[in-house]
Amino acid sequence: MRVREAEDKEPIEPGVVYFAPPDYHLLIEADKRLSLSGEEPVLYSRPSIDVLFESAADVYSSGLIGVVLTGANSDGADGLKAVVAAGGVGIVQSPRSAYAAAMPEAAIASCPEARVLPLNEIAAYFVEIGAR
Repeated sequence: MRVREAEDKEPIEPGVVYFAPPDYHLLIEADKRLSLSGEEPVLYSRPSIDVLFESAADVYSSGLIGVVLTGANSDGADGLKAVVAAGGVGIVQSPRSAYAAAMPEAAIASCPEARVLPLNEIAAYFVEIGAR
């Protein structure tokens, strides 16, 4: 898969992994374009995964899978809750396998219905989905 920094207002392409540029929130617009925002940090984070997940949940609802991995704060917990509330799937890295457990622990507390998997099983889950 190609991996690249997102650009404001670009259409989302299949098979591309986008990441937010430094100091910008990344959002998904209703027309499935990427959007960058310089709004205030969320939980001291910009980019914030909560902002991305919440906007993606509005657009993709049940077609979305949100994944929270290792991290040192609670960013991602509210966003993952929004993903699951919209009918999507929530996956959280097992805190035991995380380098920093705070983010996965917060996501599990906020979204107890999320699947909790060690890192290698998250990868296997995506391979399984791709095979379907």
